[in-house]
Amino acid sequence: MSRWKNRDIIASIARALLFFCLPACVIFLSSCARTPQYPVGTAPLPVQPGYMPRQDIVHIVGPGETLWRISRMYDVNMADITRVNSLPSRPVLKMGQRLTVPRAAPLKPVVPLYPSRKWKYIIIHHSATDEDNALSLFQMHLRRGFDNGLGYDFLIANGTCGKKRGQIEVSPRWLKQMDGAHCKAANMNSRGIGICLVGNFSKESVSEEQMDSLVSLVNILRKYYSVPLKNIMGHGQVPGARTECPGKYFPYNEFFSRLKSAARN
Repeated sequence: MSRWKNRDIIASIARALLFFCLPACVIFLSSCARTPQYPVGTAPLPVQPGYMPRQDIVHIVGPGETLWRISRMYDVNMADITRVNSLPSRPVLKMGQRLTVPRAAPLKPVVPLYPSRKWKYIIIHHSATDEDNALSLFQMHLRRGFDNGLGYDFLIANGTCGKKRGQIEVSPRWLKQMDGAHCKAANMNSRGIGICLVGNFSKESVSEEQMDSLVSLVNILRKYYSVPLKNIMGHGQVPGARTECPGKYFPYNEFFSRLKSAARN
């Protein structure tokens, strides 16, 4: 057999292998693109209008926050944060760590979005506390026996514990696309996105800033995950839930009116 014929045989085998192996490679790559650690998109929420100068600020690292996320929140290069804080080239941040962010822009919460078919509902809660942030609630939930800490997917601050009123914090559960620990009724922990507003709305009203952030956040999530308006509810509205959460003064009429108005626009 001539060497040219051998080459033809080898080439035929290579083409056959490529034909049968290529679909498997495509499936593998497609699967990798859906790993929770790498969101396919991020949705910035609107910031308050008007000129606000950049300034150095101190940021306390919350649960699940990375250098990349903090740099996006304040529109500051990661290298600048690393340099100012004398961090190693690949830092692993710790919850509660204090970081100086040089020339930080006004805070811009960023909502990571992951391809998933599991999220069918959005459940609204209140913390039933006067002051908290993601870090303090993370520690509280650990003490209550929640193995993975903070039970909600998102937290909306009320201006206490170093967070601005209306500031959105993203939970490690959402970043890892884990089941929640916020509503056992109707199996909502595995199919409902849990959003908690800091405050006790059985005693006080929701602030305008918190409501603005809640409406914006819910609209982003419901559009991306195709959640119908009827599947957006307060914790106490979930069938089987025995609670007045998110509080007897939570403004359901205003909330749903604003959601419906945004849906028409």
